[in-house]
Amino acid sequence: MEPLKDVDTRDLVARARAGDQQAWVGLTDRFTNLLWSVARSMRLSRADAADVVQTTWLRLVERLDSLREPEHVGAWLVTTARRECLATQRRGARVRMDLPDSWAEEVPAPGDPLDEALLREERDAALWKAFSALTARCQSLLRVLMADPPPSYDQVSGALDMPVGSIGPTRQRCLKSLREIMAATSPQRST
Repeated sequence: MEPLKDVDTRDLVARARAGDQQAWVGLTDRFTNLLWSVARSMRLSRADAADVVQTTWLRLVERLDSLREPEHVGAWLVTTARRECLATQRRGARVRMDLPDSWAEEVPAPGDPLDEALLREERDAALWKAFSALTARCQSLLRVLMADPPPSYDQVSGALDMPVGSIGPTRQRCLKSLREIMAATSPQRST
């Protein structure tokens, strides 16, 4: 039996469609870490991220026979995971609005001065604002790469339909753009 890591994605999908359980194992081995990285990059809790990953695999089971481009199943999974993340965030926002006000307050960590928490919050807001000014390609790449644990370049390549050799240079250009946007929008500090 040929090792599944050497089987191309299109063949794995075809085998899974035919009911080959080993092909499913091969698909989940190949893409589960990537799905986790997408879910965690969307700032979901571990439990919500686990639900998103499981639901994404369920969506693939439901739609496996109708995939038009099985060789791009990684990109399909990433897109589906992102949509599931957004749906989870929307549901969470509705639930949080019903909580008592005292539960919704964020309390700084013990020993963490309030000033530092506010500064960190302000810095994070500025970063995400600058991030939203990046191109969609840069946003997608950086979201996937900043996940914990980070996916392999092979997984990123399959999910974003990007050659492995261009991931690093594209990442560098995107980070440079992000730094430039941050520098252009930050108030100048006097020394």
